[in-house]
Amino acid sequence: MLSYLGELAALATSLTFSVGSTMFTAAGRRLGSLVVNRTRLVIAVVFLSIAHQVVLGTLFPLDVAPERWLWLGLSGVVGLVLGDIFLFQAFVLVGPRLSMLMMSLAPIIAALEAWVFLGETLTGGQIFGIALTIAGIGWVVMEGNGQHRNDRDYGRGILLGLGGAIGQATGLVLAKNGLGGEFSPISANMIRMIAAIVVLWGITFFQGQAKATIQTLRNDPKGVLFTTGGAFLGPFLGVSLSLFAIQRVEVGVASTLTALPPVFLLPISYFVFKERFGWGAVAGTLLAMAGVAALFLV
Repeated sequence: MLSYLGELAALATSLTFSVGSTMFTAAGRRLGSLVVNRTRLVIAVVFLSIAHQVVLGTLFPLDVAPERWLWLGLSGVVGLVLGDIFLFQAFVLVGPRLSMLMMSLAPIIAALEAWVFLGETLTGGQIFGIALTIAGIGWVVMEGNGQHRNDRDYGRGILLGLGGAIGQATGLVLAKNGLGGEFSPISANMIRMIAAIVVLWGITFFQGQAKATIQTLRNDPKGVLFTTGGAFLGPFLGVSLSLFAIQRVEVGVASTLTALPPVFLLPISYFVFKERFGWGAVAGTLLAMAGVAALFLV
């Protein structure tokens, strides 16, 4: 069992992201997606600062080169502010299953951006994986479109999920410029979070929404509980488990196993959110996951 700790950690990552996205969906439907996004960043930084103190001996990353702050800060703004604004609204409109399925496009978009902007190459197997993933997601989306033909929220939710994937992918590409050498991933995550908090809460104060945000949180303790649970499971525990998995097993295996939330969310969406979908949605999801696996393993 100990020899499979890396694989188990990667599977646990998928499970924590699945349950975390479910909690964020429940919170967003109670508090609103913007309030949840503002709040979960602050909560996540508290958890990360504790981990930073335990692992690295300081609450916050100190003596970090300005260039790292620039790239990681931009990554946080693009991925955690812009991308997650789209993603959290998608949670509200179409639920976690379809939102996280759209997010499985993120590694594909990141690979294409790295090919264009960073000069990285794509193998034939990776191109095949990209095609499989797009075909699988297209299958699920078209089947859902037939069930929600007159539902405007469905189309908006799909587009917002795509926007979330683009934001996350672009954020990862930007982060790569700030992660060179032996720089701690925990510190990098903290810098991304701090930059996102400064920008998002700066906009909140500028718009005069800070007081309303706090009042919304006071009026709905259950929504705050869901937000806290999602912040703990996703940005803190899920990211920590994924880093542990990457240390123990090949990156391709870890990346594939951590990309399974859309599969875990099939039963969660069915039993928790009472969402009804056909076998085509299941088959399309599995096809998309096979494409993600091919992207990393072939």
